[in-house]
Amino acid sequence: MEGKNHLYILWTNGDPITAEKMVFMYGINSRLRGWWDKVTLIIWGTPAKLSAEHPEIQEKIREALDAGVHVSACKACADQLGVTETLEKMNVEVKYWGEPLTKVLKSDDTLLTI
Repeated sequence: MEGKNHLYILWTNGDPITAEKMVFMYGINSRLRGWWDKVTLIIWGTPAKLSAEHPEIQEKIREALDAGVHVSACKACADQLGVTETLEKMNVEVKYWGEPLTKVLKSDDTLLTI
């Protein structure tokens, strides 16, 4: 593929079926099949708690990391939900995403919001 090669997935939906059947299915396959050179999954809001508490979602995060997906979570959300330490132990980057997300939105990068 030419042109844009970095996909950002903004995951805000707390439904585990949506996580499995869209967020992770597309994100992982995007890397494994070479549809995108880079994939960044941004965990924002309820999915932070879902990720910290559900073993099935934790396994999907491990699969995504193994496939080369960069997994990152909103620090403000993780702190407020009390899951920052758990996410960090899962090798999820935890950082403040307000300014970086604004830069993505103002750029020509591709953002998929779920």
